[in-house]
Amino acid sequence: MDLFSRSWTALRAAVDDLSGEDWERPSGCSGWLVRDLVCHLIIDAQDVLITLVTPTDAEPTVDAATYWDLVDPPTGEDPLDALIPRLAAAYGEPRWLKFHFDDIGSAAGRAADLADPEVRVSTQDKVLTTGDYLSAYVMEWTLHHLDLIVNLPSAAEPPAETLAAARASLEKIAGVSIPATFSDTDALRIGTGRRPPTEEEKAALGELAARIPFVLG
Repeated sequence: MDLFSRSWTALRAAVDDLSGEDWERPSGCSGWLVRDLVCHLIIDAQDVLITLVTPTDAEPTVDAATYWDLVDPPTGEDPLDALIPRLAAAYGEPRWLKFHFDDIGSAAGRAADLADPEVRVSTQDKVLTTGDYLSAYVMEWTLHHLDLIVNLPSAAEPPAETLAAARASLEKIAGVSIPATFSDTDALRIGTGRRPPTEEEKAALGELAARIPFVLG
């Protein structure tokens, strides 16, 4: 749960640091501008709030790693993916989008800090402990932090400990070991298809190169 707080705090700080023109730059999510990604993060924060107040007595069905499924790469035909840019544009000025993100993001952070890690919650027809649920979201926050700053070279990266945790989770989910010569950032970006490997990186990946990307859903 501490890593949830660190990753979310860092991501919120990165959004807070965005300048006026940054909102219109492409993000690391194909087809989305930075403003679209921030709009998606608002929905993510809403999901966290909803899940934390959806307790259940059912037995856990997943943990922090098995919460994620490996899915096919996006085709651009998902209605929700197409809806996000329209929602983001509806805010008009970036300051209103930033205000909403800060408001609901702060609430999600406080709710996570107050949550009992042993309580079981239900989301997406899955049951897991609150601790596992928040641990799973370290992956979400870390990947989207990298997406946010992909075209912002002076922006701060996610904390080193959350990058390492997200990389370890990706390797566990996919059942692979990405070469230790890859930085955590490169392992995450290449492993999830956020950028293609160079020829040198392909050689280091060996047979694993044919299995990439691992798309989480």
